[in-house]
Amino acid sequence: MFQKLSEPVSVVTSYNHLTHLVRPLSLSWANRHYPILHVALHHTARQGSSLQHIFSVASNDLFFRLKLDTTNLRWVLEEVSDGLPD
Repeated sequence: MFQKLSEPVSVVTSYNHLTHLVRPLSLSWANRHYPILHVALHHTARQGSSLQHIFSVASNDLFFRLKLDTTNLRWVLEEVSDGLPD
């Protein structure tokens, strides 16, 4: 199942000052907490004048696409998938 969303989420991150990398560690969505076990992809994109950081991440049994808007520092869950066909 693949589902497109646009929901605000809380994300715990770490930042390494030596490598200048931000890594999502966990997210809270729909009153549930999901540890992020793997960051598969990170890229940036512009939406108007705003820089967006896009992360494709995996939890135990779900895959998420997260967006960090650098204008307001808000996280949005854009997609969720369990990896099974629709």
